[in-house]
Amino acid sequence: MNSLSHRQATARVRLMNPDGTICAGQEVQADQVSHRFLFGCGAFDTVDIMKTQDPAKKAFLLERMEKWLKLFNYGTLPFYWGRYEPEEGRTAYPETFAAAKWLRERGAAVKGHPLCWHTACANWLMQYSNEEILRRQIERIHRDVGAFKDVIGLWDVINEVVIMPVFDRYDNAITRICRELGRVPLVKKVFEAAKETDPEAVLLINDFNTSPKYEALIEDLLAAEVPISAIGIQSHQHQGYWGLEKLNDVLERFSRFGLPIHFTENTLISGELMDPAIVDLNDWQVDEWPSTPAYEARQAAEISEMYSVLFAHPLVEAITTWDFNDGCWLKAPSGFVHEDNSEKPSYYALQELIHGKWETHGTLTTDENGWLTLTGFKGGYTLRTKNGSGEIQLDGDTGDCTVTLK
Repeated sequence: MNSLSHRQATARVRLMNPDGTICAGQEVQADQVSHRFLFGCGAFDTVDIMKTQDPAKKAFLLERMEKWLKLFNYGTLPFYWGRYEPEEGRTAYPETFAAAKWLRERGAAVKGHPLCWHTACANWLMQYSNEEILRRQIERIHRDVGAFKDVIGLWDVINEVVIMPVFDRYDNAITRICRELGRVPLVKKVFEAAKETDPEAVLLINDFNTSPKYEALIEDLLAAEVPISAIGIQSHQHQGYWGLEKLNDVLERFSRFGLPIHFTENTLISGELMDPAIVDLNDWQVDEWPSTPAYEARQAAEISEMYSVLFAHPLVEAITTWDFNDGCWLKAPSGFVHEDNSEKPSYYALQELIHGKWETHGTLTTDENGWLTLTGFKGGYTLRTKNGSGEIQLDGDTGDCTVTLK
């Protein structure tokens, strides 16, 4: 699919001068300033910015996030229960809320990840019965979705359900209740709790398993009327780029549900590939994992191709790369910047797409009645003339509208 017409819209706009007269025969500079599509990345550093008392660390992380903001409009924040609430009743609410607010004030949408997961779960839950664990899980969802309702509009409600009841690497509270209840009843309960708390939120199911098992689970969930807003697909490619064949296969198979698709956790590395024999990526433990110029060129090319395929697909609404900088999960060279914040080729490759090829800028002229026709990629625009400027959201519903310049 080469056409990007579904990413674009057209609107007829009538401009009025600040004094109320018609802006007739005027040259207008139209500049896209925001995207409707969600170009995302992990934004965990914003939590550390709000928490740290070290001025040097804060300055370093702020420098990193300023570069982040030049690329992305969508950030994922951590809500792993064991990290967010390491001791019962003591949460990371203050710094996490401040981080979400910081991102929103800078024009970025925010997603919380995740509300329910067997990994990184709170160890203190283990003292309770399964009935009490479930009650506290539901209570946790009501508490956190409600507390962040004004700043977080998207949630990974439950993570990696395919493996959840058979997960056997260590005992944990969520696998216990998933085994007892079954996948579908547990997913239904947590989704309904999130939906009840914030009916307007975008609620995702998320998994790394892209096999028919995930498809079958989604079928069962939809049959049970679970209020899934979008399908989340993880794509950690530490063992090598999926390539066009697998990418298109995954898109085709999960498109049949007709739901929006979010690529929630994408990783492409700029170093030696992980041993393909590794089954659980967490088993790959290294002291260092260097990035090299040759592999950085490979990473940039793979990111450009993958993003282009996903952006062209009509059901894909969001792409989130997991790590903005190298040295995060598994110490992988997985970022757009090195650990010292210097940009990698992938940074500029993606910038060329998001803020180059896929962004609209141009000069138009109003007719004698002040009308112009604007066609461009969906998102927010500023319209400037010699007499002032105005703003407009361009999407499929804009139609004819009037903008009064200021």
